[in-house]
Amino acid sequence: MERARNNLGSETSPYLLQHRDNPVHWQPWSTEVLADAKAANKPILLSVGYAACHWCHVMAHESFEDDAMAGLMNDLFINIKLDREERPDLDALYQNALALLGQQGGWPLTMFLTPDGEPFWGGTYFPKTARYGRPGFDDVLKTVAKIYAEKPDDVRHNVTQISNALIKMNSAATGSVPSLDMIDRCGHGSLQIMDGENGGTSGAPKFPQPSLLALLWRTGVRTNDNDLQRIVKHSLDRMCQGGIYDHLGGGFARYAVDDQWLVPHFEKMLYDNAQLIDVLCDVWRVDPNPLYAKRVEETITWILREMRISGGAFTASLDADSEGVEGKFYVWSEAEIDDLLGDDTDLFKKFYDVSATGNWEGNNILNRTASGLGLTDDATEEKLAKLRAILLTQRAHRIRPGWDDKALTDWNAMTIAAFAEAAMTFKRADWLDYAKLAYNFVTSTLMDGDRFLHSYRDGKAQHAGMLEDYAHMIRAALRLFECFGEDAYLREAIAWSETAETLFADTKGGYFQSASDASDLIVRQKPHMDNAVPSGNAIMAQNLAKLYALTGDTKYRDRAEITIAAFGGRLEEQFPNMPGLLLAAEMLQNPVQVVLIAKDRSQNYLEMRRAIFAAYLPNRAITILSSGDPLPDGHPAHGKTALDGKETAYVCQGPVCSAPVTTPDDLAKLLADLPAKAA
Repeated sequence: MERARNNLGSETSPYLLQHRDNPVHWQPWSTEVLADAKAANKPILLSVGYAACHWCHVMAHESFEDDAMAGLMNDLFINIKLDREERPDLDALYQNALALLGQQGGWPLTMFLTPDGEPFWGGTYFPKTARYGRPGFDDVLKTVAKIYAEKPDDVRHNVTQISNALIKMNSAATGSVPSLDMIDRCGHGSLQIMDGENGGTSGAPKFPQPSLLALLWRTGVRTNDNDLQRIVKHSLDRMCQGGIYDHLGGGFARYAVDDQWLVPHFEKMLYDNAQLIDVLCDVWRVDPNPLYAKRVEETITWILREMRISGGAFTASLDADSEGVEGKFYVWSEAEIDDLLGDDTDLFKKFYDVSATGNWEGNNILNRTASGLGLTDDATEEKLAKLRAILLTQRAHRIRPGWDDKALTDWNAMTIAAFAEAAMTFKRADWLDYAKLAYNFVTSTLMDGDRFLHSYRDGKAQHAGMLEDYAHMIRAALRLFECFGEDAYLREAIAWSETAETLFADTKGGYFQSASDASDLIVRQKPHMDNAVPSGNAIMAQNLAKLYALTGDTKYRDRAEITIAAFGGRLEEQFPNMPGLLLAAEMLQNPVQVVLIAKDRSQNYLEMRRAIFAAYLPNRAITILSSGDPLPDGHPAHGKTALDGKETAYVCQGPVCSAPVTTPDDLAKLLADLPAKAA
């Protein structure tokens, strides 16, 4: 391939294709490009971003579309463009390297590497000319190239220091599996970082942080702590009614730039919405707030309307920008709303914070926090829904934000699990059908033999699957198994967990993000901190705990314990950043195993299944059996049978199982009366 030109035109990533016409001689990441850099003894400029990234667009317009700047880049560096969503392992590696240089990470990520791919300096967004306290990009390029050429010892020193630190990050910080009492202390301790007035964590920007909210909620319910429950509900109320939520089209933006949840960073990511659906279902089971049910329904409707491709898979994101302006698609002037809504405009403006001066840069971001955090009376809500529909129809004529229509295995799996959970929570069989469609798409299109691929777009599946792909697909399979009782889902979850063990497990404990045969990373990372998504190790540990509860096979318990303990030494100090591993430890010690035996799918069976999913059971492990099918030897309900041929349920905590129940009402009462902690 000719390197003295831009070679992104044959890529499928929407982000890379955004840069195919740049005068920069961009290359996609590959071992061949690294070899070329080595042959030319030229340093690498690695630019990492994603299609919905606002500041990526800014840097592109300022610098990458500028002929003079591009000429400088082409003269001094081998330039590589990387979509962080296609290669999250590489992104995580170089984000960690930047953090080790004492700098805040983010996107666009701008890293300078040796021809071997070793990082020696970097940053994020650099303006074209010096401002915001940042040096101009041209000065950065000249200085870095000069240091690389004239001070090789300094470069080698940086490389060695960073590489050693990256390796050390994977070194054991072993401890023990935290007890339920310690998990409770961590949950209560997280209150100190929460914003009691506005919800979420203190300060700005505000990210939803679903994993942390899940830990706070589960701890709050288990310990009957009203403060924890209140902060979770208040956080969700503020998000559901704030500007971070798209009140016309549905769905949550990635984060709010202010501390009031008013001004979103307008990009909408699939993974945020999948996780928030899960949390809203969790909370709704204890506090059936109609606001939460409404936001789940609207968010799923948005995903189905705007985030699906042929075959049923879910796509990655919607951009923050349209027509080169952040948020233009979503905001309104008072005059527009007056013109469209006529006599009803005053009602709408009262509820959605619309004024002549606006609430953001002279425009109006629709939100309902000023009019109260709950829903109003049914008649008014019905009227407001009709007015929103008028605005949504009008908004459809605007130039839309960019759509990143690639399908990622892990994000699809998160959405499959969320749809299944919402379907069972709100009795929506159609949502379960959509979950199965997407699951079948991933297993038929994003697998190569017994291995997952990570990304699909435009008929092409590519990039080796990473730990998160396996972990989230195992989780999705287990959730569908609980919904249907079909053995195929459990068999697939077990098979994928064995593949993950072979490809990713570290003999010292925990799992690497990249497979053992990955050849283009200087260090394989072991993710354990939850960020916008839970860490791969957290989800794997949760899966292993559930597999142990479902099968009774002690190897899953042992693997879960080893994984949690591998990072246990960090939990005491860093627990707000590791809620996923704490939730895994809770599942391991406090499962509720529910067995439903039914010879056919009768009405009584359906109502008993609904009773199970209506109950708040965050650590559930549900097995649905046909009459006569055996449970595994290690399951506490092993050997138990249907009572007089009736649909029969058993509920077990620890080694103790309930007496059999045969009616939905008796099952619901049994589940409601369960103790919060296992003996």
